[in-house]
Amino acid sequence: MQFSFRMPVAVQILLCIAKFDGVFKMTSTFLASSVNVNPVIIRKTLGQLKAAGLVEVAAGVGGAKLLRPPQDITLREVFQAVEEDVDLFHIQENPNPQCPVGRNIQQVLGARLSVVKDNMLADFARVTLADLLADIDSAEQKHC
Repeated sequence: MQFSFRMPVAVQILLCIAKFDGVFKMTSTFLASSVNVNPVIIRKTLGQLKAAGLVEVAAGVGGAKLLRPPQDITLREVFQAVEEDVDLFHIQENPNPQCPVGRNIQQVLGARLSVVKDNMLADFARVTLADLLADIDSAEQKHC
């Protein structure tokens, strides 16, 4: 199963902003160089993060800044900010009502998949940007 790349891109953007605040100007071009995507994708993602109240963006020379400390921003918030369709799984909408599997699949599988989604979001709520920044620092220590 493959999920959207929006959340990992958004997390990387936020981590760069947190890590390099005051060192570099957080422009879409700078952030795009870290994520290795087109600056247009960065600008769209920043717009979503801004709408969610996670960043402020000053167009032109201002750059982006976090609106809250990294320890107060969870992966759940990031996920909900950038994923357009938070229904992770899509069950066939028109299964055969004459089949015992078809007529019950939405109810039976839907309930189970709802639990999976709730568990994932609960896990995301326990991880903050500060946790990931600490993990990056640890990973960097191993490279030195």
